[in-house]
Parts: sequence; structure tokens; C-alpha cells
Amino acid sequence: AAVAAPAPAAAAATAGRSAPRLGPNRAAGNGQSGDCTRRGRVAAAASSSPSDASGDMGFKTMRAGVKVAAEDTLLTPRFYTTDFDEMEKLFSLELNPELDMTELEACLGEFRHDYNQKHFVRNQTFKAAAEKIQGPTRKIFIEFLERSCTAEFSGFLLYKELGRRLKSSNPALAEIFTLMARDEARHAGFINKAMSDFNLALDLGFLTKNRKYTFFKPKFIIYATFLSEKIGYWRYISIYRHLQRNPDNQLYPLFEYFENWCQDENRHGDFFTACLKARPELINDWQAKLWARFFCLSVYITMYLNDHQRSAFYGSLGLETTQFNQHVIIETNKSTARVFPEVPDVENPEFFKKMDKLVVMNQKVVDIGKMDLPSPVKAIMRAPLIERMVAEIFQIFISTPVKSGSLDIESESEASYVY
Repeated sequence: AAVAAPAPAAAAATAGRSAPRLGPNRAAGNGQSGDCTRRGRVAAAASSSPSDASGDMGFKTMRAGVKVAAEDTLLTPRFYTTDFDEMEKLFSLELNPELDMTELEACLGEFRHDYNQKHFVRNQTFKAAAEKIQGPTRKIFIEFLERSCTAEFSGFLLYKELGRRLKSSNPALAEIFTLMARDEARHAGFINKAMSDFNLALDLGFLTKNRKYTFFKPKFIIYATFLSEKIGYWRYISIYRHLQRNPDNQLYPLFEYFENWCQDENRHGDFFTACLKARPELINDWQAKLWARFFCLSVYITMYLNDHQRSAFYGSLGLETTQFNQHVIIETNKSTARVFPEVPDVENPEFFKKMDKLVVMNQKVVDIGKMDLPSPVKAIMRAPLIERMVAEIFQIFISTPVKSGSLDIESESEASYVY
């Protein structure tokens, strides 16, 4: 859930940069930390010639039981980096002696409690449940687990480095990032162990060294991570509540952990809310209004298109993909409206009509990509569809937004809180 890729936003950023020097990062294992650097070297040697598909699932493996990571696309989870020096300047206590740390220190107290310290403990039902999931459903479960693990691990890497870099300039903020990295490591390790129930896993150390990193400025990192944490909360809690009402669809025990798990996501989102309130200039001008809507739409559209490509997964849980996505987007938008100065009007009937058009056009683009035709021919066939998708997204972006936010600037010098 952490740092789920906002596709149009990522496309607008500087993508594909080499990974920054992340210091002594440690990869998440089975709820623990492991040495990324050492494991990365071992994985690199093993991955020089990926084996054929794993079983009949169609997955390539680096070595026995270790899956080759899915290729990067515009809609896949990404690894992020930022200008760490600029982030230090934003939150340095020495450079910003008037920085209001009240809410941030309250967040630190919450993270120190470590409410889920003993939550991520597996039991004997995991492996047995995985063995019962066969055929196409088994494949889509593995794909779901891989995407989820990659997104959580992406958050771990980013938060761990922020914790390291901010230690001298703002110790409290640095500790929060370190504790959030702890949470994301648990999540990623727990999911990766779940993948092993399906006889596959990811080499997270290898991913650290070899995945492309997307660069966002600190302000945009805060926007994107806030949104990904909040939308992760609503996804997890919505799946959990649905399966509690419909236990016959509880195919795998991972989902039984989502109620407490999603509270980690919610706490992370609340922390980024506190960051924005501590630096209100990030959300109080006309540019912030445009960027807020842009990032909202980026995250919402990415999820909507991704999930509609994987309707079979949600169907296996007894969920209707469109209904589930619309519920998650509406609730996330309500949460976001408490801090962002403007948000899209997702409850306008035209909003989801346009989103559904994007789903149809995106599926046609995907189908063209699967055709046995030369790449230039496929590019020509896709061009008018992509042009129409861009036009549709632009129409959504310029539609009348909802004015919102907890911080309303009435004049250049006076701020008024509105709840």
C-alpha cells in the first residue's frame, strides 16, 4: 500500500534514475530485516539466466522458488527517491525554529506504542489454504501478492532512508520515518512469506539494487505517500469487512489480518497530514490546489485501471470490481478532503462515467499489446486510443473540483482552521 504508483504523476516526474546511495539498508524478510547488499549480490549471480516458467503458471524464476519481478510498466508499483537535502531543509529544527511539532510528536507517541508488534504471526492454515487455490485463481493470487509486496517494500526503502537522513536535523521526524519503515518491513516480509505458500517469493535485496527509482520533489513525495497510505487503508478495511460478512469467500487467511494491518496505513497517512499542517505553505496556494487534484487523479486512475485489469481476483473474493473501486475512491477522497485544498468531485455522476470510458480504452490498448504484430504497427494502433485517454483525463482534471482542506488561507498573513 505504501507508495503505490500514481501512473500519470510518475510519468510526469523524472523516472528511471539510478538508485540513490541508501546506506546500510536492510531488506524485509519474514517480518524481520535482512542484509540487502549481501542478498542482492547473491541474487544477481543467480539471476543471470532466468529459468523457464514456474510450473504452468507462466512465471519466470531466477532460481528455484524465487520469482523474476514483473516488468516495470506505467501502472506497476514503483520505487521512489527524493531530494533528501531539500527534505532536511523543510523540517530542520535549526532552520525552522517556529516549526509546530505538536501533532508530529503526538504521532511519534502512537508509533512508539507499536500496536501490531505481535499481530503478524502466521499459523498452520496459510499453506493448506494456498494448496486449495488452483488454476487461474492461483495465478492471480500470486500476482496480487507480488504487487502488494513490491508496494510495501518500496515504502520501507523510502522511509528508512528518510529516517537516516533526518536524524540530525529533526530527531523526532527521523524516528517516525524509521518506525514507519519498521511497519512496511513487516508488511512486505509477511506478504513475501505468503508468496512462499504458493512456492514462489521475491528476492527483495535484488530488487533494491536493480529496480529503477522514480524521483519526486519532497512536496510531491508527501502528497503521493499520503494518498497511497489512505487509499491502502480503505482498500484493506473494505476487503476485510466484505469477507467478514461473506466468510465463504475467505479463500486465504492473509485477509483476516487486514483489520489491524490497515490501522498501520491509517497512522502513516495521519503522519503525512501532520507534516502538511506543519508546513502549510505546501497546501495553501493556487499551485497546491492544482497539484492536489493532479495527485488525487493519478492515484485514483491508476487503481481503477489496474484493478479492472484484474477483475478475476476481486471476483474470487466475491467482490464486484467497479463497485469496490468506486467505494474506495469515494472514501479516500473524503479522507483527503480533510487536508488537501481541493479534491476531484468523485461523487459527480460524470466522474465515474469518464473513468469507465478509460477502462474500456485501456483494455483495448492492452489487447493490442498482446497481438502478434510488429511493435511499430502496434504503436500506430495504440496512438489514437492513448490520445483519447489523455483527452478524457484532461476533461476530468478541469472539471469543477470540491474546495476542501483543514487549512484555509484567508489572507497572506492570517490562517483560519476550518473543520
